[in-house]
Amino acid sequence: MKLDPNAKYQESHEWARPEGDLYACGITDHAQDSLSDVVFVELPAVGSTFKRGEIFGVVESVKAASDLYIPLSGEIAEINTALVDTPEVINSDPYGAGWMIKIRPSNPDEWASLLSGDDYAKVAESE
Repeated sequence: MKLDPNAKYQESHEWARPEGDLYACGITDHAQDSLSDVVFVELPAVGSTFKRGEIFGVVESVKAASDLYIPLSGEIAEINTALVDTPEVINSDPYGAGWMIKIRPSNPDEWASLLSGDDYAKVAESE
């Protein structure tokens, strides 16, 4: 299982990584591996706002559909529109080209309460 050393994680298998004043988010390598071949992603509209833990989208694979939970409260600043045509990039590069959204956080202090890579690895390994 790969982890991004610059990211923090949620038990629900999403990651968040600071990029300037925004946070990029997506699903973890463990999540994409469990889902298998990703075939569709539903993402929110730019400008939508969410509270931490709310569902912001759906990822579908040949095996299942899973809700996506936002790791930080805030406004959607960008979405990865390339995933509409090539959702499978999530499988090959979940922390790079497979990012899903960028958030402008309304409460940046929430970052501190996300899981470290080591803590997330323990959660993922216990499943």
